[in-house]
Amino acid sequence: MDGAQIPLGQLAKVVVAKAAPGICTENALLSAYIFVDIRDRDIDGDVRDAKRAVAAQVTFPPGYYVTWSGQFEYMERAIEKMKVVIPVTLLTIFLLLYLNFKRLTETLIVMLSVPFALVGGVWLMWWLGYNLSVAVAVGFIALAGVAAETGVIMLIYLDHAWQEAKEKCQEEKRAPTVADLYAAVMEGAVERVRPKMMTVVAIMAGLLPILWGTGTGSEVMSRIAAPMVGGMISSTVLTLAVIPAIYALVKQWRLARGLEG
Repeated sequence: MDGAQIPLGQLAKVVVAKAAPGICTENALLSAYIFVDIRDRDIDGDVRDAKRAVAAQVTFPPGYYVTWSGQFEYMERAIEKMKVVIPVTLLTIFLLLYLNFKRLTETLIVMLSVPFALVGGVWLMWWLGYNLSVAVAVGFIALAGVAAETGVIMLIYLDHAWQEAKEKCQEEKRAPTVADLYAAVMEGAVERVRPKMMTVVAIMAGLLPILWGTGTGSEVMSRIAAPMVGGMISSTVLTLAVIPAIYALVKQWRLARGLEG
């Protein structure tokens, strides 16, 4: 009160000891943070291995516990949302396809062929050494939409070619044959080559700079672009080869049962 100076040793005992570098609280409890950098592997696998090691080698006193936060926590939250977003996306694609074709057969042809389009994205991710992440999942969702769109256009071309072939057979007063079907499928697929290649070139021209770009945010954007770049290559094969083959098999089955004519 009167301004006198009192030695600190009379008020407290000061010693140098190892302790937490700072005092933090979370949920009204004292907490300490341990920061870990991860290289050359995915976050999920590293955290799972660390959890097993901590459970096997560390015994916590009563009242102590450990939680895993940071990017791993964000990833877990995103995965829970993806479990809802991905089924809703696929259901939306299915409904739009059904509203477009008004037939279940063509809708299933496109939906069953979409996984073939994703193969190229998986291969490119493996070649680049990318791990599965939220950004990669977003890229695959976008790829599924593009693959379904190009599949729809291919089926429209095939339907038009097959309809013209049936009308020609009616004018000639004869029933359409398997040879007529194969000729129509070939004609429809050939007409789709140029539009498909234009679509692939335009999309890849926009995505390649993002895939090989550097700078702020490039790590996330490249992982969104990678599945689409690889998937567009396999989607080209899918659209020009797989879908016409499936279409021909389905129509041939219907011809054999007298459902086409």
